[in-house]
Amino acid sequence: MNYKKVVVAGGGVLGSQIAFQSAYCGFDVTIWLRSEGSIGRTQPKLDKLKATYIEEIEKMAADENAWCAGIADSEQFDKEACLANTERAYASIKLELDMAKAVEDADLIIESMAENVDDKIAFYTKLAPLMPEKTVLVTNSSTLLPSQFAKYTGRPEKYLSLHFANSIWKNNTAEVMAQDKTEEKYFNELLEFATAIRMIGLPVRKEKNGYLLNSMLVPFLLSGLDLYAAGVSDPESIDIAWTHGTGAPKGPFQIFDTVGLTTAYNIVSQYQKVPGLLSPVLKKMMMPYNFKAMEKILKEYIDAGKLGMSTGEGFYKYEK
Repeated sequence: MNYKKVVVAGGGVLGSQIAFQSAYCGFDVTIWLRSEGSIGRTQPKLDKLKATYIEEIEKMAADENAWCAGIADSEQFDKEACLANTERAYASIKLELDMAKAVEDADLIIESMAENVDDKIAFYTKLAPLMPEKTVLVTNSSTLLPSQFAKYTGRPEKYLSLHFANSIWKNNTAEVMAQDKTEEKYFNELLEFATAIRMIGLPVRKEKNGYLLNSMLVPFLLSGLDLYAAGVSDPESIDIAWTHGTGAPKGPFQIFDTVGLTTAYNIVSQYQKVPGLLSPVLKKMMMPYNFKAMEKILKEYIDAGKLGMSTGEGFYKYEK
């Protein structure tokens, strides 16, 4: 692997994290954005990530058990070096609206856009003639398969998936999944890149909607949302039932607020329209679920501007 320039398409929750982590690990990073409004939404995320990394580094310096593997190794922790990396990463990330300029000389492009099939196809179609021959293209899709989009990329042999968990500086996993036309060379290169940005590369050797993490996470989130949509209980009580009953740090609605309600809405819509995403066992379990009611609730929050932590309010309120 000889990647130097990394372009992240999309500055949402995960897009901004991927960009910051890649820059922190020494890569030349550009975030391509669709509009001036996107810059206004992305820059505050980068500001917050800088503050978060500094806060985590200070915690690590004060407590050997407060560890973030995406930031440093416990055996070789150097506080000043980590702080310097954070400052350099923040100062070096470029925000670009011109797609051709953004992808010029790119070694790796990471598409991190919303889970909308038509939008992704339109993006790939526009991007295909602009990429240098050397560029490897990956999607950070949460549930969609790379084979759905390979023919639109103009380079199916260099196209695959690279999916991250949220809060990647702490939850440092990266799932690498190829499609039928992906060359093994690029699959292996992506596993190397994952290691280079301090992630644990997880090979996914067979295409699977939801990959590893979301194959387990999404049914859990839908179960929580269905309890609310059916009027069984309220979000806070449902979250408490889960966190206190299992010892997990977050319940389904806290997770929705973290990843963003727009992403949640897209996933609910997708699972409703494409039942094949669910295994026969899960499909049987979810037959009574009212997906339309779930969509309606999420849309009401989204229309009110309550998109989650990024806007200061979702199912819960947050200090900006």
